[in-house]
Amino acid sequence: MRQVFKVSFYLRSNYENKEGKSPVMLRLFLNGEMANFGSTKVYVDKSLWVNATSRLKGRSSDALVANASLDAIASSLQGIFKKLEGYEGLTLDKIRSVYLGKDREYNSFLPVFDKFLEDAALQVGINRSKDNLQKYIVIRKNFESFLLYKYARKDINLREFTIATLQDFEHYISTTGGCAGNTVHKKIKMLRTIVLFALNRGIMLQDPYVGYSIKRMPVNRGFLTDEEILQIAHKELKVQRLCLVRDLFIFSCFTGLAYIDVANLMPENIVTLDGKQWIMTKRQKTRVETNVLLLDIPKAIIKKYSHKTYRNGKLLPILTNQKTNAYLKEIGDICGIKKNLTFHLARHTFATMSLSKGVPMESVSKMLGHTNIKTTQIYARITNKKIEHDMEQLADKLGKFNSAMGI
Repeated sequence: MRQVFKVSFYLRSNYENKEGKSPVMLRLFLNGEMANFGSTKVYVDKSLWVNATSRLKGRSSDALVANASLDAIASSLQGIFKKLEGYEGLTLDKIRSVYLGKDREYNSFLPVFDKFLEDAALQVGINRSKDNLQKYIVIRKNFESFLLYKYARKDINLREFTIATLQDFEHYISTTGGCAGNTVHKKIKMLRTIVLFALNRGIMLQDPYVGYSIKRMPVNRGFLTDEEILQIAHKELKVQRLCLVRDLFIFSCFTGLAYIDVANLMPENIVTLDGKQWIMTKRQKTRVETNVLLLDIPKAIIKKYSHKTYRNGKLLPILTNQKTNAYLKEIGDICGIKKNLTFHLARHTFATMSLSKGVPMESVSKMLGHTNIKTTQIYARITNKKIEHDMEQLADKLGKFNSAMGI
């Protein structure tokens, strides 16, 4: 729909400064809405003001200077409107912010990225983690390096940021950057967040992602078998730090909680309902509620560490994610498990184990705190154990055939 914009000036004739001049005021109209922008800082002799033209009459030097100033203001505002005209959410407040300098004028992309990082830094601890912020900082470095490598430039004009730029960036991070397919997909998706940030604020008017697509390759997420879980759980470990990491890993195998959510658990997250204990918390990543019935194994692990006091009143002691994963690799070597043992593997194991043992996908999705059940479907693999169980059930149902055939 065509937008209608108008700049208007009027005289505040009931006020005069020390020189006996009155201020010219600014008023804007956008699609039938009106807003007063206050004084233009232009003062005139009210006897020379013509309401019909919103300018001074005559060819005196004062009149020419004042009219030229008003023309410049009108031209500037029309320029701002033209720049933002394609922005669907354009408002008079947005034009006011740009006009008064409360919004920066951006011509290139990296300052926009810096503004996003500036805003994101203020959200840390509220609805964003430090790790999440760090990932965007890395993407910015990646993009800056790409510009230097591909175009020998330190930045790119917003009008030059096109689908070709995205294609070049994708090629750069997958070759020179050495990133695997899904890592490339993730970086391109995160860059999309910055573009949306700019589009939603009227900084960018054209979306370079229109017509662009990149496929995410299906991932065969690892998991542990029942035998491997028992092997780790029963292995005698003589080093205390390894015992702690093993216990927390097993805890996650039977609760499905991610590392950060285990680290954040407080005693008040253990809630008793109808005589049964539940873990009730929110995932830090998505802020989605996750409720998990506390089984005997994780219950025993909580009891094991309940007599100790930890920092900030946490339910369980926990090392850094980096150290935890390093010690898990050590545990894997000791147990002779060839799989890449990471803390997140425990979450995958919980999901796969639950589904393979007949827990409905909707329940597993709720326990994992997924925002979309499609995410849970990734875990709906058919394991040998599930096939064995299903075939045994089939064998029972087909028993009459065996009898009839004399088997």
